[in-house]
Amino acid sequence: MLELTKMQTTNEFVEIHLRGIPSGKAELVKEAIEKILDLAGMSLQSKEKDGDRGYSIEKVFPDFHTGNALRGLRSREGLTQKQLAEMIGARPTHISEMENGKRSIGKGMAKRLARALRTDYKIFL
Repeated sequence: MLELTKMQTTNEFVEIHLRGIPSGKAELVKEAIEKILDLAGMSLQSKEKDGDRGYSIEKVFPDFHTGNALRGLRSREGLTQKQLAEMIGARPTHISEMENGKRSIGKGMAKRLARALRTDYKIFL
């Protein structure tokens, strides 16, 4: 199983560690990450090569917000915005606004979303 963990190192940088990758697939994963960074105009850096240097998630994905996670998790579950809204007792327009970063997600809403989407509520905060 692929496990992704993030550990905040400073206000500007985030370390991303991947564990549980089959040894035969490790090079493919590295190449995929390099291609993503290349699209962002950056190159892969590691502690072995560059000391403590790295990239912040904001720098790599400047348009990322919690709505992206909501949209991805909803898609993973095969739910429409309307279906998710019915499950959590919200309006479909509210789901759309949260997914597009136009409506903030409070702690109560995060918990309702997390139950429906089988994830931890903290991902939405």
